[in-house]
Amino acid sequence: MEWMLMPLRRYADFDGRSRRKEYWMFALGILLVYLVLGMLVALGAGTSMHAGGAMAWSPIAMLGVGLIILVGLAIIIPAIAVQVRRFHDQDKSGWFVLLNFVPYVGGIIVLVFMCLEGTKGENRYGPDPKAGAA
Repeated sequence: MEWMLMPLRRYADFDGRSRRKEYWMFALGILLVYLVLGMLVALGAGTSMHAGGAMAWSPIAMLGVGLIILVGLAIIIPAIAVQVRRFHDQDKSGWFVLLNFVPYVGGIIVLVFMCLEGTKGENRYGPDPKAGAA
Protein backbone atom coordinates (compact mmCIF):
# COMPACT_ATOMS: atom_id res chain seq x y z
CA MET A 1 0.00 0.00 0.00
CA GLU A 2 2.92 2.31 0.74
CA TRP A 3 4.17 2.06 -2.86
CA MET A 4 0.72 2.94 -4.21
CA LEU A 5 0.54 6.14 -2.17
CA MET A 6 4.16 7.26 -2.51
CA PRO A 7 3.57 9.22 -5.76
CA LEU A 8 0.69 11.03 -4.04
CA ARG A 9 3.02 12.04 -1.20
CA ARG A 10 5.50 13.32 -3.79
CA TYR A 11 2.58 15.07 -5.54
CA ALA A 12 4.39 17.53 -7.83
CA ASP A 13 7.99 16.40 -7.31
CA PHE A 14 9.55 16.12 -10.75
CA ASP A 15 13.10 15.78 -9.36
CA GLY A 16 14.86 12.57 -8.51
CA ARG A 17 14.23 9.00 -9.50
CA SER A 18 11.48 6.42 -9.00
CA ARG A 19 11.69 2.65 -9.11
CA ARG A 20 9.60 0.48 -11.39
CA LYS A 21 7.82 -0.84 -8.32
CA GLU A 22 6.67 2.66 -7.35
CA TYR A 23 5.35 3.37 -10.87
CA TRP A 24 3.56 0.06 -11.37
CA MET A 25 2.04 -0.08 -7.88
CA PHE A 26 0.70 3.46 -8.41
CA ALA A 27 -0.73 2.35 -11.77
CA LEU A 28 -2.34 -0.66 -10.07
CA GLY A 29 -3.84 1.58 -7.38
CA ILE A 30 -5.33 3.87 -10.03
CA LEU A 31 -6.73 0.86 -11.88
CA LEU A 32 -8.37 -0.47 -8.71
CA VAL A 33 -9.94 2.92 -7.92
CA TYR A 34 -11.31 3.19 -11.45
CA LEU A 35 -12.68 -0.37 -11.31
CA VAL A 36 -14.60 0.43 -8.12
CA LEU A 37 -15.92 3.68 -9.58
CA GLY A 38 -16.82 1.92 -12.83
CA MET A 39 -18.83 -0.63 -10.86
CA LEU A 40 -20.62 2.25 -9.13
CA VAL A 41 -21.54 3.70 -12.54
CA ALA A 42 -22.63 0.28 -13.80
CA LEU A 43 -24.74 -0.27 -10.70
CA GLY A 44 -26.42 3.08 -11.23
CA ALA A 45 -26.92 2.46 -14.94
CA GLY A 46 -28.43 -0.95 -14.29
CA THR A 47 -31.06 0.51 -12.01
CA SER A 48 -31.96 3.45 -14.20
CA MET A 49 -33.95 1.76 -16.99
CA HIS A 50 -37.48 3.05 -17.31
CA ALA A 51 -40.52 1.03 -18.32
CA GLY A 52 -40.54 2.63 -21.77
CA GLY A 53 -36.99 1.39 -22.40
CA ALA A 54 -35.48 4.87 -22.17
CA MET A 55 -32.19 5.16 -20.33
CA ALA A 56 -31.93 7.82 -17.63
CA TRP A 57 -29.01 8.71 -15.39
CA SER A 58 -29.63 7.64 -11.83
CA PRO A 59 -28.10 9.66 -8.98
CA ILE A 60 -25.72 6.75 -8.26
CA ALA A 61 -24.42 6.74 -11.84
CA MET A 62 -24.02 10.53 -11.84
CA LEU A 63 -22.11 10.31 -8.56
CA GLY A 64 -19.83 7.66 -10.04
CA VAL A 65 -19.13 9.71 -13.16
CA GLY A 66 -18.45 12.80 -11.04
CA LEU A 67 -16.02 10.85 -8.86
CA ILE A 68 -14.25 9.44 -11.93
CA ILE A 69 -13.72 12.99 -13.22
CA LEU A 70 -12.52 14.25 -9.81
CA VAL A 71 -10.10 11.35 -9.35
CA GLY A 72 -8.78 11.88 -12.88
CA LEU A 73 -8.13 15.55 -12.20
CA ALA A 74 -6.56 14.79 -8.81
CA ILE A 75 -4.07 12.22 -10.10
CA ILE A 76 -2.96 13.78 -13.38
CA ILE A 77 -0.06 15.71 -11.83
CA PRO A 78 1.27 12.83 -9.66
CA ALA A 79 0.92 10.45 -12.63
CA ILE A 80 3.01 12.72 -14.84
CA ALA A 81 5.52 13.32 -12.04
CA VAL A 82 6.08 9.60 -11.37
CA GLN A 83 6.50 9.00 -15.10
CA VAL A 84 9.09 11.79 -15.31
CA ARG A 85 10.96 10.26 -12.35
CA ARG A 86 10.89 6.85 -14.10
CA PHE A 87 12.56 8.43 -17.13
CA HIS A 88 15.09 10.04 -14.78
CA ASP A 89 15.81 6.60 -13.33
CA GLN A 90 16.86 5.53 -16.82
CA ASP A 91 19.03 8.67 -17.18
CA LYS A 92 16.63 10.15 -19.73
CA SER A 93 15.06 13.59 -19.80
CA GLY A 94 11.60 13.98 -18.33
CA TRP A 95 10.53 15.50 -21.64
CA PHE A 96 10.25 11.93 -22.93
CA VAL A 97 6.78 12.04 -21.33
CA LEU A 98 5.70 13.94 -24.44
CA LEU A 99 6.06 10.69 -26.38
CA ASN A 100 2.58 9.91 -25.03
CA PHE A 101 1.21 12.39 -27.55
CA VAL A 102 2.61 10.57 -30.58
CA PRO A 103 -0.39 8.88 -32.21
CA TYR A 104 -0.59 5.07 -32.23
CA VAL A 105 2.97 4.23 -31.14
CA GLY A 106 3.75 6.84 -28.47
CA GLY A 107 1.95 5.05 -25.66
CA ILE A 108 3.58 1.75 -26.60
CA ILE A 109 7.04 3.34 -26.57
CA VAL A 110 6.41 4.87 -23.14
CA LEU A 111 5.08 1.52 -21.88
CA VAL A 112 8.31 -0.16 -22.95
CA PHE A 113 10.38 2.54 -21.22
CA MET A 114 8.35 2.11 -18.02
CA CYS A 115 9.19 -1.60 -18.05
CA LEU A 116 12.95 -1.10 -18.47
CA GLU A 117 15.26 -1.21 -15.48
CA GLY A 118 16.87 2.04 -14.35
CA THR A 119 20.57 2.78 -14.46
CA LYS A 120 22.59 1.22 -11.67
CA GLY A 121 24.28 3.59 -9.29
CA GLU A 122 24.04 7.33 -9.28
CA ASN A 123 23.19 9.25 -12.44
CA ARG A 124 22.72 12.95 -13.19
CA TYR A 125 19.25 12.89 -11.61
CA GLY A 126 20.27 11.49 -8.25
CA PRO A 127 21.19 8.36 -6.34
CA ASP A 128 19.88 4.92 -7.25
CA PRO A 129 16.51 4.40 -5.51
CA LYS A 130 17.26 0.65 -5.25
CA ALA A 131 20.48 1.35 -3.35
CA GLY A 132 18.53 2.55 -0.31
CA ALA A 133 16.45 -0.66 -0.32
CA ALA A 134 19.46 -2.98 -0.56
